[in-house]
Amino acid sequence: MKRRLHAGALAVIAAALPFFATPAAAQESEGRGWIVTLGAGPQIYPKYPGADSYGINPMPILGLRREGAPRPFEAPDEGAGFGFLGPSSRFDFGPAIRFQNKREEDDVGAAVGDVGFTVEAGAFAQAYVTDNFRLRVEGRRGIGGHDGWVGDVSADFVMRSGDRTIFSIGPRARIANGRYHRAYFGVDDGVAAATGLPVYRLGSGVYAVGATAGITHMLNQGLGLYAYAGYDRLVGDAADSPIVRAFGSRDQFSGGIGLFLEFGVGGR
Repeated sequence: MKRRLHAGALAVIAAALPFFATPAAAQESEGRGWIVTLGAGPQIYPKYPGADSYGINPMPILGLRREGAPRPFEAPDEGAGFGFLGPSSRFDFGPAIRFQNKREEDDVGAAVGDVGFTVEAGAFAQAYVTDNFRLRVEGRRGIGGHDGWVGDVSADFVMRSGDRTIFSIGPRARIANGRYHRAYFGVDDGVAAATGLPVYRLGSGVYAVGATAGITHMLNQGLGLYAYAGYDRLVGDAADSPIVRAFGSRDQFSGGIGLFLEFGVGGR
C-alpha cells in the first residue's frame, strides 16, 4: 500500500547512482555512456491506508544505467534507492525511501484526526535464490506524519525476454509497529468521544498481505510501456479497526500505466 516516489526524489537518486559505482565497475565502464529512462503515466491507489476511496496521481518512470548493462528489475512497490553491490550481484543491500500521503479527516468523513505527509527512510536487503526468484526485505522509519516503523517482506518471480520484456509477480506481507498502527487504525479517548467509535488500541505486527505484479515492455528501440497492479488485504488488528469497519475497506487496490523513452548520453 505504499506510494511510488515523487519524481524529484527519484531524480535525485538516479543522479546519484554514478557516484556509488565501485572502482572496478568504474574501470569496466570507462568510455561507456549512460542509458536514461524518462516517462510518466497515471496511477491509482487508496487515499490513505485502510481507505475505501481512491486518488489518481502522477507516476514518474525514471532510470539510469550504463550502456550495455541489462535493465535491472525493480518491483513496482519497492522503495527507491540503490544497492551497494550492484544489480549483477546475487545479494545486495542499500538505502530505500518512500513517501506516504497525508490523511485528512475530510478523507475519512469523521473526526479521527489528521496524519501528516510522511517521508519513510530506511534500508533494504535482497537475494536472488535463483535467476528468476528474488526475496527482499525492507524497513523504513517515518519522519513526520505517522512517525512509525514500517516494513515489507516480498518474493518475486521474474520472467525476462532479454531487455525487451520483464514481468514479475509475487506475494507481500506488510509489517509495522504500534505507532504506525495507532496513527491509521487506532481510536483514542478523544476520537472515541468525537465519533462514537469504541476505543481501540493496537500493537506491532502484520497489518496486510497481498500480491503485486508489474511489466516493462519495449514497444520499439526507444519507447517502452510500464504497468503494474497490486492488491493488499488488511488482516489482524488493522482489519478489525473501527475506523476501517465504519469508514474504510479491508481491500486495497492499486495500479498504474505509463510510457517512457530511453536514450543514451555521454560515452565516447
